[in-house]
Parts: sequence; C-alpha cells; structure tokens
Amino acid sequence: MQKEIIVIIGGPGTGKTTIIDGLVAKGHCCYPEISREVTMEAKKQGIEQLFLEKPLLFSELLLEGRIKQFYNAQNEAHNVVFIDRGIPDVLAYMHYIGDSYPASFDVACKEHTYSKIFILPPWEEIYISDDARYENFEQAKLIHSHLIETYKNYGYDLIEVPKDTMENRIHFILNTISN
Repeated sequence: MQKEIIVIIGGPGTGKTTIIDGLVAKGHCCYPEISREVTMEAKKQGIEQLFLEKPLLFSELLLEGRIKQFYNAQNEAHNVVFIDRGIPDVLAYMHYIGDSYPASFDVACKEHTYSKIFILPPWEEIYISDDARYENFEQAKLIHSHLIETYKNYGYDLIEVPKDTMENRIHFILNTISN
C-alpha cells in the first residue's frame, strides 16, 4: 500500500484538533498542529503574539516545522498519517494578513504534496476564542476562504467534512479514504 499523508485543514475553531484527538484515540497515526507550540515558545521569550508582531518569522518557523512533519510522516511505519494543517496553510495565512513571503514558501508547497485534503467549514456554534486563537468568527471565515484558494492553487481537490458530531465527522473521513 502506498503511503497516504492526509491533511485536515480549516479556519480557527472548526474542530480540527478534536478530530485529530479522536483519530488518535482510535489508534490512527496523527501529527498535531504546531502553531500553538511556536506561539507558546515565543511567549517564553517575551513575544506575546509572534504571528502579529513578526509574521514572517512565525511563518518561517511554521514552514520549517511542517516540512519536518511531512518527512516524518513519510518515514512512519503506518500507511496512513493524518496531519493537523499542511504547508500551504502558511501561505494562506500570509495572504490573509496581506504579507509577502520568499519564493521558498511556494517551492515548499510544490515539493511536498499530500494525498488528500479534508477541509472543515466555519461553524459558529462550536467556535471559541482563547489565548492562542485571537481571531473572531468573521476573521475565521475569511481565513477559510484563503485556505480554499491557496490549496486549490496547488491543485488540491478539497473534501469538505460535514458539520456533525466528532464521531460522525471521523467516520466520514475514514469512509472517504477507504473508498
């Protein structure tokens, strides 16, 4: 069986982490979102919101981490690996804030491709802000549109996961990849 690296994307507060946690609980190989890790590390160094204060540095650190996740996923013993957010997410967020980025970001998206992309739509009923998620729901919807545009620009067909219980969303994803 060929290695499948499957990415779960969506704007903030759409349920990505909950789904990843549910997949882990079912014994699937999953890699977590790394932006909170990068944000918390910056806070330890006295930078309250690295993405807002130094967006290019934040994005470079994310890109580096996501490329590392991609290679780690390729080397996993598991045939299927789920990842919370992919490399093109970095570019989508840069588009969202209107910042430019080096050509190496584009090259990274072209050189590291995923098997399938599942996208979670904005869902106001489950949306919660916290210390690492500073966007409001309207901004989350705008980020969602940038994610769609960016991933489609790299040739991905996005599979929308219906709004439903976590269990049903996981069932939808697993059924889709087994067909």
